[in-house]
Amino acid sequence: MDRLDRRENLKENRRPRLPFGRLTLLAATATALACDDGEPTAPLDDLVVSLELVAEGLEQPLYLTSPTGDAGRLFVVERAGTIRIVRDGVVVSTPFLDVSDEVTTEGDEQGLLGFAFHPQYATNRYVYVNYTDHDGHTRIVRYTASANPDLANPASAFPILTVEQPVPNHNGGMLAFGPDGMLYIGMGDGGNGQSANGQDRSSLLGSLLRIDVNSGSPYAIPAGNPFRADPSARPELWAKGLRNPWRFSFDRSTGDLFIADVGEDLREEIDFQPASSTGGENYGWDVMEGRACFDPPSGCSTTGLVLPILEYDHSRGCSITGGYVYRGTRSPELVGRYFYSDFCGSWLRSFAVANGVPSDDRDHADAAGPLAGVSSFGEDAAGELYVLSMFAGTVHRIVSP
Repeated sequence: MDRLDRRENLKENRRPRLPFGRLTLLAATATALACDDGEPTAPLDDLVVSLELVAEGLEQPLYLTSPTGDAGRLFVVERAGTIRIVRDGVVVSTPFLDVSDEVTTEGDEQGLLGFAFHPQYATNRYVYVNYTDHDGHTRIVRYTASANPDLANPASAFPILTVEQPVPNHNGGMLAFGPDGMLYIGMGDGGNGQSANGQDRSSLLGSLLRIDVNSGSPYAIPAGNPFRADPSARPELWAKGLRNPWRFSFDRSTGDLFIADVGEDLREEIDFQPASSTGGENYGWDVMEGRACFDPPSGCSTTGLVLPILEYDHSRGCSITGGYVYRGTRSPELVGRYFYSDFCGSWLRSFAVANGVPSDDRDHADAAGPLAGVSSFGEDAAGELYVLSMFAGTVHRIVSP
């Protein structure tokens, strides 16, 4: 089931096989962090979170980012194939990049899905996009910005990677450069009936990929990739066992990786990888959905699997939208808190995190009024966080006044 269909089901109170449940925090090394009723134990009156409207009038915004050192511009991905610049709250009329002729949006989870600036963008002017082409396949393509800093050159397309998609959903879509300078790519399991790809090392689907776009042509396999020497595995693999890692992020302070993996019909999850990891984690899909057995439905073995640090069931939403650990300066009270939401739930939550252990999970209900179809979070050059509403076409900044 795709994200838009899930939202419609919730709108019409037709939740598919969704028993009543509650949000549950999970950490293998921690004791229970919630009361019996599922509510956080900490008082909620000492942390105020608000949303400041930054931009509106966007068409299905799906992601936001800024290049290192650029304090004046936000770059917003629109699903149909454009990347728009927001400057001082105004959406610049001419897109930074328009690849709409290359992109299909026929499927609810297709389109221009990801965008990343090269860490040396100031000197090489390279940007990378992840989109669904007219054959329904995932394409990773590099473009080069022109002499005009507000325009990329659409004729500069340099193909990096194509991944065939068997059906239109579970495409993943996230791109991000890690602290190591490598490009990480989130790939869903291939969609309906393809869940076994999560455990198949010969497939790029159901995985987190790691490639070196600074070497080779179009890329090289990093020396540290865990399956590089395994002839039965794809050398691009960094982690397996993912269903649809729509959004993931690196903590800019610690280098830790957080992966929000969209679940099947029952559970949503957040997975964690410490900065010290050498890769090779298996996050469980499709043996498990969250911390519950999926295939087989009972009696599954967790040996060799990395369980999520947080999960919640579909009484609270339908499709997790992962965010970032706040490391900005405008709101010191928020430093060290990871923010996340849900495409159907339209709520805003955060938890404190230290060494991969979450605590003090909070529902920022007062802040979440303007949210409708939370498609993504974004982080600017200064570490401030933003939340995007796909249906409202808005960008809000997360602040603690």
